[in-house]
Amino acid sequence: MKLFSKRVGLSALAATMIATSFGATGTGAVAQDQAPIEAEPITLESVDSVSTGDQSPTQTAAEPQVRFVMSEVVQELPEEPEVPATSDAESLRELVSLTDTSGEMSREMMCLAQAVYFEARGEPLDGQLAVARVVINRAESSTFPDDYCAVVTQRAQFSFVRGGRIPAPNRSAEAWKRAKAIARIAHRELWESPADDALYFHATHIRPRWAGRMTARATINRHIFYR
Repeated sequence: MKLFSKRVGLSALAATMIATSFGATGTGAVAQDQAPIEAEPITLESVDSVSTGDQSPTQTAAEPQVRFVMSEVVQELPEEPEVPATSDAESLRELVSLTDTSGEMSREMMCLAQAVYFEARGEPLDGQLAVARVVINRAESSTFPDDYCAVVTQRAQFSFVRGGRIPAPNRSAEAWKRAKAIARIAHRELWESPADDALYFHATHIRPRWAGRMTARATINRHIFYR
């Protein structure tokens, strides 16, 4: 049984003022034809909602960046409903069916669920979980923004995001219910993913230039995941 109960929250974040500019636009979990991002965080004020896509890492700006750490702050994610006991779940599908999705979700969890829904709702459950892991891993990495919404809405990263905004999902669809369950499972790290430490992914029908500089972690249906 592959069940894992690990950390729940995000680590302490630093409030930042950043002088930066972005290059080309792109699509997906990294702009499809661009080089990986190099430590280019963005401010939370620029974030409005969430989205998903098959993208490649964006290029960094040529100008030097200035980052001022003014004071340490701690950002706590709103509490999420407790997940029912999962000791008897023998598959990810069963765990999804046991996960309560009826309550309201925090903004951060909504962003994560929307990324799963728009990027991978046609994928098998392990493929949806892998997409969620990419978003979470980026939020925990010093190379990317510090929260789920900022990661998803970062410029030129997910093709379903338009103007920094995430479209509304079909809330009555079963695919949306599954996406919410996957988001909660991934956030609590209740199930292992073969793309557990991945930071990038793209669709199998494309071959972005940046992929050659990455280490492939897993291929799940129509997506390839990289570190």
